[in-house]
Order: sequence, then structure tokens, then C-alpha cells
Amino acid sequence: MNGASSYPRVAVIAIIRDQEGKVCAGRRIGPLGGGQLSFPGGHLEYGEDIFACAEREALEESGLLIRGVRIVGVTNDFFVKNNKHYITIFAECKCIDPEQQPQRLEPEKCEGWSWMSWEEVESMAVDDRTSENIFLPVVNLIKSNLYKVSALG
Repeated sequence: MNGASSYPRVAVIAIIRDQEGKVCAGRRIGPLGGGQLSFPGGHLEYGEDIFACAEREALEESGLLIRGVRIVGVTNDFFVKNNKHYITIFAECKCIDPEQQPQRLEPEKCEGWSWMSWEEVESMAVDDRTSENIFLPVVNLIKSNLYKVSALG
């Protein structure tokens, strides 16, 4: 299979909102989605709960202490250039401490974290001129209309 796994991997991405409804976003570093905007996340480990994965990845990558609230979408993502296939689960999450700010704890994986409006991420993902700047699973989530900011509580 030319270096690819014979089955899809499972990833979990945390959509973390602050008190103003903005989401924690950062630019990825590395061969898969390098330079693209995404949210904290990573591989689901064997036996791991989906929310536990979202909470662990957010803590490792950004230092944010979060709580998973609900699953808001699942995407089927083919990274043709990298010969990879992922099933990505998106978990809506809330910060435990609303005053806490994200930190760049894994400089080899992310350029840095900031708070962005969902509308800004959404508009970039649906515009063919800018969608290549957004990580494929996020584009797929937004283009599938699975998740809308108005659905958040």
C-alpha cells in the first residue's frame, strides 16, 4: 500500500470555545497538514474514551484544561498526498478555567494557539481560494454542515 496503513486511523479533534464563543486554533507543523489551521487533537489511543483523548491532547498541546461536552461530528478524511486515511471525531469542549489562555507546548507540532471566531474559520474553509489553509478534517466538517456555532450551548 505504498507506506499507508491497511485501515484508517482514528483522530479526535477538540473544538474548544472561550467565554466569547471563539475557538482555540493554531497552524500545524509537519507533513500532515503543515501550515494549515486546525484545533488541538491527535490519535485516539487503544481503550481510550473519546472525551479523554480530546482532554489529553488539548492539555499536551496547549495546556488548556478542558471538559468534553458532546460529539459534534465525524468526518472521513483521505490525505491523498500523504497516502493516509483518517476517521476524525470532533468533540465540543469547554475550558474548566475560563481565564486560562492556550500555550505553545509542542513547538514541533504547532506554530502557536490563538482564539478565532468560528465565522472566520468557517468562511476560510468554504472559500476554495483559502480552504487549502485549513486542515482537511475541519474543511470536511464545515462543508458537510455537521457543526454550526449556533448549535452551541
